[in-house]
Amino acid sequence: MAPAEPAVDPARLLDLAMRGARAAGRELMNRYGKVEGLTAKSSATDPVTDADRCAESMLVKLIMSERPDDGLLAEEGSERESATGIRWVIDPLDGTVNYLYGLDNFAVSIAAEDADGPIVGVVHNPLTKRTFHAIRGVGASVDGRPLKVRDPVPMGHALVATGFGYDPENRRRQGALVAALLPRIRDIRRIGSAALDLCAVASGSVDAYFEEGVKAWDIAAGGLIAQEAGALAIRTPPIAGQPGLLVAGPALFDEFTAVLTEFRDARVAG
Repeated sequence: MAPAEPAVDPARLLDLAMRGARAAGRELMNRYGKVEGLTAKSSATDPVTDADRCAESMLVKLIMSERPDDGLLAEEGSERESATGIRWVIDPLDGTVNYLYGLDNFAVSIAAEDADGPIVGVVHNPLTKRTFHAIRGVGASVDGRPLKVRDPVPMGHALVATGFGYDPENRRRQGALVAALLPRIRDIRRIGSAALDLCAVASGSVDAYFEEGVKAWDIAAGGLIAQEAGALAIRTPPIAGQPGLLVAGPALFDEFTAVLTEFRDARVAG
């Protein structure tokens, strides 16, 4: 019988993710304000730059040099199967539009996951130098300070983060959903980075995050950080047209889910 695979040490995975996020962050800052190689991906409003590509290449090289048999899934195309049961899910620059415009809400997002989901997650903002991280079952923190969601929060007092897709028709439907949601909550924030939105839930800077059309690399690290800070999360069926993600504190979660279900049923009936 083949020997059992040694247990993965989450602390070592976290250390690698932290080093990778900060190295990629330095690469982004070296190019900040000097946009090169700008092209479009899914639509004219979905940009990618040489900064995205170079940061991803750096991350992949670092991870593969230390864990060559792990799998990869990264936004700019790096992908490979895992021989160890561990896969790295990477967004080298979450918030590319903010980065292009000189705004400060962008981040490197790195998670290592197994068959049960993310084990560790790191979200690093190289401009503010804040680094959020979590280990599954251990907790979440930012720069050494433990994170905890704001709870309880009633729906009418909830500050909600969201984002929009790149397809014009999806945007129209998502805008209509936000217009319907706005009278039911305190206010909306559109930060421009799903990873940082999720960290904002974890830190209590916002009370909930809902967005449709997010990809695995957008939410793997930030989702773990939010959940380890006490948030609940669910992948939602299409409300405005695409599957989505809802993350909120426990007291708000059921009420928010009920409101989204009401909107979905009204759209189907209409």
